Amino acid sequence: MNTAREIILSLKDRYIPSEEREDLDTTFHFEISGDDGGDFTVHIEDNKCTVEEGLHGEANCIVKCKDSVYSDLELGKTNAQMAFMMGKIKISNIGAMMKFVNNFKKLH
Repeated sequence: MNTAREIILSLKDRYIPSEEREDLDTTFHFEISGDDGGDFTVHIEDNKCTVEEGLHGEANCIVKCKDSVYSDLELGKTNAQMAFMMGKIKISNIGAMMKFVNNFKKLH
């Protein structure tokens, strides 16, 4: 699992259900450019995570970056804060993203 597409599709399997987060209902759109990217919708509801290709519904947060940036972030090769500050990744709702990332097993 090395490409951005493979990594983002793995989110449904890396989701960590929690009784504390049962009421979490959120939708994220990922717009990942490059040959190994694509558009994806990640939805968490009723303590379940689904990932589908394409942009569906209204997003609480939109994430835009290159495929190499996304895979490097997930694999721990790039610092997320630095990538954001340098404009390599654009996130429309930082608060929602901070809550989102804590719901998944890390790859690194």
